[in-house]
Amino acid sequence: MLDCLVLGDSIAFGFGQVRPDCTSISVPKITTNNWLLTKSSLIQPAKTTIISLGTNDWNFETLEPDLERVRSKLNGRIFWILPSATLRPQQRAIVEKIAQSHGDLVLNPPKSMEADGIHPTYTGGYQELGTLAR
Repeated sequence: MLDCLVLGDSIAFGFGQVRPDCTSISVPKITTNNWLLTKSSLIQPAKTTIISLGTNDWNFETLEPDLERVRSKLNGRIFWILPSATLRPQQRAIVEKIAQSHGDLVLNPPKSMEADGIHPTYTGGYQELGTLAR
């Protein structure tokens, strides 16, 4: 069993860079459905899993069931990195709903963000998230 697993998109990729103790299965700019199709078979049991998915999704009819499919493959302590409240409110609401329904923990985007408002900075934002998800 892994101690730490990171799943998801470019935010998950950045998170994995500051937490080398975690195994990362992440692809920049990927949608949840594409992640499921190409990466879900790589999931291993882990004590702690950090997920960043949903930010790149625009099909809100499939996002919730897709996130549920990801969640159904996991055990242990689960953290979800929430999408931006101002730039991705619909995605964020769906991620929060999934996390709440399973009693998972959520991580708000940190204060230190890149100019795009989506990605944490490497000089502070990802470190903050990495510290919180322990």
